Amino acid sequence: MLVTQITEINKSRAGVYLDGQFAFVLYRGELRRFQIREGEELSEDVYREITTQILPKRARLRCLNLLQSRDYTKKQLGDKLRQGGYDEACIEDAVAYAESYGYIDDGRYAKNYIEYRIQSKSRKRLETDLLRRGVSKEVIEQAFAALEEGGVRQDEMAAIGELLARKNYHADTADPKERQRMYGFLFRRGYSAEAIYKALRLPDGPPEFYSSR
Repeated sequence: MLVTQITEINKSRAGVYLDGQFAFVLYRGELRRFQIREGEELSEDVYREITTQILPKRARLRCLNLLQSRDYTKKQLGDKLRQGGYDEACIEDAVAYAESYGYIDDGRYAKNYIEYRIQSKSRKRLETDLLRRGVSKEVIEQAFAALEEGGVRQDEMAAIGELLARKNYHADTADPKERQRMYGFLFRRGYSAEAIYKALRLPDGPPEFYSSR
């Protein structure tokens, strides 16, 4: 394999390209240790040591370091490793390693995420947020069910009321334009139309602008 390019990522790390394709990221000291230079061949033994020993171990340690500061879903952790230049084999191994010790758990992540935000976001918005973070629909539904069994439920009207208070919305004095604006705001947050009507005191349904969409 020919080392066709070495690109600087920062002062300590560099990306290595073999036969014209990105291969991995190494520290400067490792480049010197393995005598990796542009235009020279990389032996199979060195390549094997890097890809089966050095990088997998580093990916696992990277996972553990990330998890010291905050919780991650499996997808988020994988994305972080991809940003660091790790290949899919390393990522799969590192994530599975962290999961095997209970350091990552999408179910736990979903329950914590929902419980902390259930009174400030709609269920639909919470589901969308978690799906974007890589949590499956099934796991999300299980998390909601487990929380409800434990007595944690969303008071949709109270949540909307809190948002309206933050926006200084007063149903008694709001004009049609303000009601229209607040309807759009709450609708985009995923609250049910029925709850929005009640909160904004719109007995005849949504403002015309939104009902036509």
